Amino acid sequence: MISEQAAGSVVDAVVVYDGQVLLVEAAGGWRLPSGTPEPAESATATAARLVYELTGYLVDGSSVLRPAPDAAAPDARSFVVCQLLSESPSAEARFGPEQIRWVPFAQAIDAGVPGPVRVYLEGHTPV
Repeated sequence: MISEQAAGSVVDAVVVYDGQVLLVEAAGGWRLPSGTPEPAESATATAARLVYELTGYLVDGSSVLRPAPDAAAPDARSFVVCQLLSESPSAEARFGPEQIRWVPFAQAIDAGVPGPVRVYLEGHTPV
């Protein structure tokens, strides 16, 4: 388990629900909710915090996907799988409903999610 993040690292939240993954609007397209940890904040806590701040959804950061072997640099990304705890977002979210999108796993894979996330989604795609 990863308990602390190195300065400059980024955490991407992989929020899954009913065969779909949560994406947020970003310059040039859609991406996983992401952000940087606060001092001594775990990757799972960072994921839960940033998803709530950005989208208003409550999630439980349940597991960290292992990064690719070449991702050991200080600016490496952590990918945290999160389970949805609330089906309705809070009104306190930074992004409005038009900036939040639930897409099927296959669509997220086709959109070019990072390698560890692609592998996870491929292994969990509903039949």
